Amino acid sequence: MILRLAFASLWARVLTVGMTILAIALSVALFLGVEKVRTGAKASFADTISGTDLIVGARSGSVQLLLYSVFRIGNATNNVSWESYQEIAARPDVDWIVPISLGDSHRQFRVMGTTTAFFEHYKYRQGRALQTAQGTIMDDLFDAVIGADVAATLGYSVDDPIVVAHGLASFAEHKDQPFRVAGVLEKTGTPVDRTVIVSMEAIEAIHVDWRGGAQVPGQSTPIEEIRQMDLTPKAVTAALIGVESPLQTFSLQRAINEYRAEPLLAVLPGVALQELWAIVGIAETALLAVSGMVVVTALIGLMATIFSSLNERRREMAIFRAMGARPGFILSMLVLEAMITAALGAILGLAILYVGLVVLQPLLDSAFGLWLPIDAPTLRELWVILSVIAAGAIVSLIPALRAYRMSVADGMMVRT
Repeated sequence: MILRLAFASLWARVLTVGMTILAIALSVALFLGVEKVRTGAKASFADTISGTDLIVGARSGSVQLLLYSVFRIGNATNNVSWESYQEIAARPDVDWIVPISLGDSHRQFRVMGTTTAFFEHYKYRQGRALQTAQGTIMDDLFDAVIGADVAATLGYSVDDPIVVAHGLASFAEHKDQPFRVAGVLEKTGTPVDRTVIVSMEAIEAIHVDWRGGAQVPGQSTPIEEIRQMDLTPKAVTAALIGVESPLQTFSLQRAINEYRAEPLLAVLPGVALQELWAIVGIAETALLAVSGMVVVTALIGLMATIFSSLNERRREMAIFRAMGARPGFILSMLVLEAMITAALGAILGLAILYVGLVVLQPLLDSAFGLWLPIDAPTLRELWVILSVIAAGAIVSLIPALRAYRMSVADGMMVRT
């Protein structure tokens, strides 16, 4: 009976109650949406590099090595000699190894020298391989493959020329050795989208006439002559490694970290990513706190709605008392109404979240590379809904107790 009366009472105030439900729904959708984006961003962050067991570079910090080798942020403290690279590559516990050479740029986009093995072994988002949207991968010495963001920002397509600049913020360009766009990669949502990829030999070729970071005055070797040269790299910036067996990962890491020929560092990408995520965790916590305060504000609005309706409902409560309802019945009904309102708001908020995911998922993936999976509601989300319902009951206790006292006073009044 009390449940039927509660629904009837809510229906009698459908406009006010509906606005309250909507406010709670939007706040819950925001809170759960922030949580979805947080976990999705964390997963996308971790999936930037998938299937790589170790990253090797000059000895520095693990986060620094991860940032410049994978995310193209910052610079290496030193390079790894080609001899050390070859010695590591020849180890029996190394299944594959991909060299990376960084240092040049093209119109603020990083230029990365590597081999065709990069396109075979670099994986993202749980094992997805790189695919070309146009053209093919490097075939000629001066071929370049560009990421989707490079192509979109600069308006490049296959066969367009590219002139690489020396360094990251330099006006000195390798104009004598222009590249040709051989292929454009599909959007990945990783730093590859903002990278110009060339061969290791090409990096050596454009620096034939350079010494100490500057071009030798008056020297310009013809491209035909450069093609005949030995363009074996002298050093690499970093290397991505896959091991024969996961059981060999830590032993290989220890061997590289204790390498005597030069100071090297080998890091596990997952561990370095966790360290990096811990650094930015403060912003994550702040974002959750803000969205949590939005939910609290909506619940306070629920309490204010109940308070504002008390005087209007005083006659209703007096009728209940005249029909023999006890004060406890009045209190229970108001708490139940608040719980129903909070429950409807929370469920509607969850529905808004999943409708939003269906609509925005492909847009976020194509624009930002942020993949938000559409799964069944998690236990955490169900706990949020239950917490909102429980909080609705708690905040309703204050106006419900006032109604309780009002009904007692009305019940004790002498009617003539």
